[in-house]
Amino acid sequence: MYMLYSLLLLVYFLVRLPLVAYAAWRHGKLLGNIRERCGRLPASINPDHQRSIWIHAVSVGEVLVGCRLIAGLREAYPDHRLLMSTTTVTGQRVARALDDAVDGTFYFPFDLPPFIARALDRVAPDLVIVIDTEIWPNFLRACRRRGVKTVLANARLSVGSYRGYRLVRPFMHRVLGDLEWVCAQTESWRQRFVDLGTAPTRATVTGSLKFDKLDLAATGAELHVGDQVLSFFRFAAGRPVLIAASTLSGEEEPVLQAFARIRETAPDAVLIIAPRHPERFAKARLLASVDEHEVVLRTDLPADGSSRADVVILDTIGELTRLYQIATLVFVGGSLVPAGGHNILEPAVFGKAIVFGSHMENFSEIAQQMIVADAGIQVQTAGELEEVLVELMADPVRRADLGVAARTVVDANRGATQRTLSTIAQLFPVEKALRAVNRPTHHAVQ
Repeated sequence: MYMLYSLLLLVYFLVRLPLVAYAAWRHGKLLGNIRERCGRLPASINPDHQRSIWIHAVSVGEVLVGCRLIAGLREAYPDHRLLMSTTTVTGQRVARALDDAVDGTFYFPFDLPPFIARALDRVAPDLVIVIDTEIWPNFLRACRRRGVKTVLANARLSVGSYRGYRLVRPFMHRVLGDLEWVCAQTESWRQRFVDLGTAPTRATVTGSLKFDKLDLAATGAELHVGDQVLSFFRFAAGRPVLIAASTLSGEEEPVLQAFARIRETAPDAVLIIAPRHPERFAKARLLASVDEHEVVLRTDLPADGSSRADVVILDTIGELTRLYQIATLVFVGGSLVPAGGHNILEPAVFGKAIVFGSHMENFSEIAQQMIVADAGIQVQTAGELEEVLVELMADPVRRADLGVAARTVVDANRGATQRTLSTIAQLFPVEKALRAVNRPTHHAVQ
């Protein structure tokens, strides 16, 4: 079965490579380091073959979530190198910006045995922590054979993925048997892993690390002091600010229509649009310019924070979370169109009024908690989104109630970081880590 999987993966890779290369060229994106994806990591990743802990985070969101574990891992395993891999180019950029938080970053290798073997030889991990849900059969199999502990942290399994995996349930039973532990966000997701083959004794509910991701006071004035990003937005101080976060095609239009109506009664209002994908920055700017707004890219804002802009297109990576501090109202995108939704916890931690669409499959349980607690408003259509945004911007009392409830939901669910670290410590105790550091290594790095 593994041979068939590898063959199919190789065929898929060969078929997709020209398409991916063309898309990267068309949108001006880099393909990333192909050598690293083939397992040929630079010697600087682990020059002395020191024992390490490998954290894998697919993209930006997973990198930021993984940061919650880094400090605890550093404290518990000071003699291990902390190394982080990503799959996407944007995720790699954010990981590299972590400075001294991790000891090295690289691209995750393609899940083919020779590539995996090369990467494992260089990284020399004792423990691998995969953030969210990245299940690579050959990688997990190679880790088990080498005695490397593997943990799926902040694990979730959507209905679509669960149904797909059930079609190959016997194979998934073997794959999940190679995984040492599953730290699931919720009981329902834990049960899905168990149903697919994870032993019940190796799957626990630790909660969502995203509730812990921002360890900040919701509205403290100190947050605004010394923040270089916010200094570019001084022009928005004291003005109503609508943020459309992580938007996809078809979501900016109703937001812009709502904004036009909002400006009829609040002419000083500001709209910040943060497209989910960099290749849509120009498209979002074009859409905003149709209504004769004063539109500017975030990268073109003057450093002194003076601007006449009505609409700002956030054409940067990793800044959105900090901008929630200045928001009056937030619409979280990827939810009005069938894309599974995006993170609604980031604005919630700042006590903001939040609106999202009906497609929240990737955050279904969190979205349900927010709805039950009257901590967010879910809309079904573009027309309904427009009406709700206009109504909320004119109703400060309702916005305040939603914001307080949103922050309460976040506070009630904190603690996933410590629960996850405690689980890891049981699987890979500190004294075992010390023995791993002291034993000799014999890796043939290619």
